[in-house]
Amino acid sequence: MMSKESSLETCELTLPVGQIKGVKRLSLYDDPYFSFEKIPFAKPPLGELRFRAPVPADPWSGVLDCTHYAEKPTQRGLLTREIEGGEDCLYLNVYSKQLKSEKPLPVMVYIYGGAFTVGEATRELYGPDYFMTKDVVLVTLNYRVDCLGFLSLKDPSLKVPGNAGLKDQVLALKWVKQYISNFNGDDSNITVFGESAGGCSTHFMMCTEQTRGLFHKAIPMSGTVHNYWANNPAEDFAFRLAQQNGFTGENDDAKVLEYLQGVPARDLVNHNLLTPEHRRNGLLFAFGPTVEAYVGEDCVVPKPPVEMARDAWSNNFPVMLGGTSFEGLFMYPAVSANLKALDSLSQDPTRLVPVDVRTVSSEKENLEYSQRLMKAYFGYSPPSSELLLNMLDFYSYKIFWHGFNRTFNARLTYAKAPTYYYRFDFDSPNFNFYRAKFCGDKIKTGVAHADDLSYLFRNAGSWKLDKTSAEYRTIERMIGIWTAFAATSNPNCPEIGHLEWKPSTKNDPKRVINISSDVTIIDLPEYEKLQIWDNLYKPNQLI
Repeated sequence: MMSKESSLETCELTLPVGQIKGVKRLSLYDDPYFSFEKIPFAKPPLGELRFRAPVPADPWSGVLDCTHYAEKPTQRGLLTREIEGGEDCLYLNVYSKQLKSEKPLPVMVYIYGGAFTVGEATRELYGPDYFMTKDVVLVTLNYRVDCLGFLSLKDPSLKVPGNAGLKDQVLALKWVKQYISNFNGDDSNITVFGESAGGCSTHFMMCTEQTRGLFHKAIPMSGTVHNYWANNPAEDFAFRLAQQNGFTGENDDAKVLEYLQGVPARDLVNHNLLTPEHRRNGLLFAFGPTVEAYVGEDCVVPKPPVEMARDAWSNNFPVMLGGTSFEGLFMYPAVSANLKALDSLSQDPTRLVPVDVRTVSSEKENLEYSQRLMKAYFGYSPPSSELLLNMLDFYSYKIFWHGFNRTFNARLTYAKAPTYYYRFDFDSPNFNFYRAKFCGDKIKTGVAHADDLSYLFRNAGSWKLDKTSAEYRTIERMIGIWTAFAATSNPNCPEIGHLEWKPSTKNDPKRVINISSDVTIIDLPEYEKLQIWDNLYKPNQLI
């Protein structure tokens, strides 16, 4: 019996760099579309190219088979701890609703999240099915993660200043700008969007000069450069990684690099570099974006990201941003595994204070700030394991909402173009896949970090919904909003009815669209607590 894959109709395209063969697919809801996967945009980042900025792929002869997606980048699962993927990973996928039309189609480029540690551009997680109800071109791309994407060394002669993973994204965007018209994409109407570390990456792409003019609007979801985890401290993680892999020499960048280039990739990502002090300071991962030690020709992050956002070229284009209503459920596995830390919080309350505030404030100020936060999240009860949900609520703000709310305020201060603010609050008992992933059966309600992705992308766990269901209606609304914004720079669309969603203003910063079982304009419920967080920062530090 023929497999479904092998019976698909193939199609060929000729790009300036070579010919590719894709397939015509049907979505879960029977929408036809054209699929081209595993298109190389960079040379394999192996050998000498490991840890370094990507190099454009060479042209090829013959017809390249682009009927199946690439392997994920080498990584260790955040929850499973399993090591998967391969180093030869710099490929992208293009899904086009139609290859010929009167006008070229709006282009949407998605950057995945995963704490800069995991992630993949595969149909297992990011199937294009729901987007293919609309006339758009969707691009998903791989970038290197963990140490392979974010190792940094100070010696300029070695050309490893960090952020190779962000440079992968830059090169992919250059590729899209150059070649997407071959897929019926409109190269003058490109939207970049991403979630979590992908939202943060999207914001880096908006802030770096390397991408000026490569795209025209953006949707950072649940993560931006104002989130504290967007700027990793400059520490000797490279040296310590080498030591964990058997290096016995001294801390000399050239020797460390030479050693690490000889270690198998799968061993490199299997590290344990964070100390209890790192964790107390809220560090979530050892390798992520960092201010580059020197400015090379391909530098993406030349100065602190908060400063980059002030005069970013993207302040002249429209942006939509926001998050989910209970982002902090993401921390359930970590908090429930260490309830002792919650019981001892009263003995070390200043660990609640963000590290970037703590380092510039006096002991007395930090104590006062921690009391304010303690009262906001725990009232007058001492923190304890009974108050697990309160702690998760605290993390909603510390790790997520306060960061992108700072971006929102920076946009209102510095941008000359519209900013639309959303809050995703649709709670499904069985279709919010990420709550289930983080909390299992222990917490059955609440809209967790990444739960919005269930309504934008088909994943391996999705099933065909009844079109009258609230879940399907939410998919229609999310796809309607996201694609309307991509097509017209305005997210208002028939799927949200006669609601008029206006850009946010400084006079009324509380207004937000709330995407729940109904779509309504409300005052942001998080607003009051966010003011408490704002007041911990000195004004020049905040935005």
